[in-house]
Amino acid sequence: MAAPCTLGPMNDWPEEWSDNNRGGGYGRGSGSAQPDPARVMRQVRRPASGAYGGSGPSAPPYGNGVPQQQGYGGQGYDDGQGYAGYGQGAAGDGYNTGQVYGSPGGGGHGGDGYQGEGRPRPNWRRRIKWMAITLVTVLVVTSVATYFWADSKLNRDVDLSKVIDRPEAGDGTNYLIVGSDSRAGLSDAQKKDLHTGSAEGKRTDSMMILHVGDSGDTLISLPRDSDVEIPSYKGSTSGKTYAATGRHTKLNAAYAEDGPTLLVRAVEFNMGLHIDHYVEIGFAGFANIVDSVGGVTIDIDQAFKDKYSGADFKAGKQKLNGEQALAFVRTRHAFAASDLQRTKNQQKFLSALAHQVATPSTILNPFKLYPTLGAGLDSLSVDKDMSLWDLASMFFAMKGVSGGDGTSMNMPISGSSGGNLLWDKAKVKTLVNELNNDQKVTVSSD
Repeated sequence: MAAPCTLGPMNDWPEEWSDNNRGGGYGRGSGSAQPDPARVMRQVRRPASGAYGGSGPSAPPYGNGVPQQQGYGGQGYDDGQGYAGYGQGAAGDGYNTGQVYGSPGGGGHGGDGYQGEGRPRPNWRRRIKWMAITLVTVLVVTSVATYFWADSKLNRDVDLSKVIDRPEAGDGTNYLIVGSDSRAGLSDAQKKDLHTGSAEGKRTDSMMILHVGDSGDTLISLPRDSDVEIPSYKGSTSGKTYAATGRHTKLNAAYAEDGPTLLVRAVEFNMGLHIDHYVEIGFAGFANIVDSVGGVTIDIDQAFKDKYSGADFKAGKQKLNGEQALAFVRTRHAFAASDLQRTKNQQKFLSALAHQVATPSTILNPFKLYPTLGAGLDSLSVDKDMSLWDLASMFFAMKGVSGGDGTSMNMPISGSSGGNLLWDKAKVKTLVNELNNDQKVTVSSD
């Protein structure tokens, strides 16, 4: 009998392995041309230290499949489900139990995506809430700052408390809007470009009454050549009271004589209508406002030229810049009914300008809004009680009139005397009564 082999422990098979449990010749080769079929490997555990014989490390068993590779901490890789968790057992504890890395107890990568430990999902509801609060706060702060900035730029230098013997105030709000020929702030070159001339002082080139009420807004042009009686009045600078003498003059002469307060006094006395607010703008301010909004589009009914104002227009829709706009509203020598046609042009353009200023493209665009506010507020003279809300109400009312939501008309005229236009007293009385009671205006100027 041959002596037993003494090659060492690697030739010692464990008790659990034998030719019987390895299957019919599996692993020894086959006479067939086809490879051996795949076999399912049994889960095995490493025997305790020294079970294979000898004191040194022993080779892993061969035969019925290759044992799974050992993982960290004794945990082997899983069968394709993913990485096995770390630290599942002590070193040498055995092969993988099949638990997937990221499964309960493992943490980390899982089958449904990575979610790192200690990183909770973002609370979007809370983020949106704080974003909304921040946005509202910025809007409020900006609006308040803009209001105080704009309010500080208003020139409140007209004191209507100096107007004496005033009629009772009616319903609604009445604005007296004046365009003066003041050349203050204009250089010699600008005076030449704008065809303003160089006359000293200032006179009224246009006068309008805007009534804002619940029954509709009404814009009434007062011709500068209107015949009015100068009543008793209190001097704006002297403080003296001047008695009435029955003297008649043109309406714009009242302004030239003692400024805004006498003009208001003359309008109230001759119409019987209480004026709540006064707004005046000069040549330079008017042109600057038009340029700040990028020009104003207007439809001109007929072509006309005027060498005195510099007007040279074709018929049709066109955009006017500041210089052109000033020429358009000042022209009177090109028309047969010079003063009445000019007041119609002034109404038409001012309504278009208000419409342009009040559009979202201007209000919501800070690059247009602030230059427009700056140009307009710097050039306006208003009464001491005028607020920004009153001014905004006036502009939006003018926009409404231009959009067809109100009435636009000239003061009713019955004839003329010595070059002065005479108001139709009966129509004026009805008109004032409707305005005082905030009724829809039925009077026409035709």
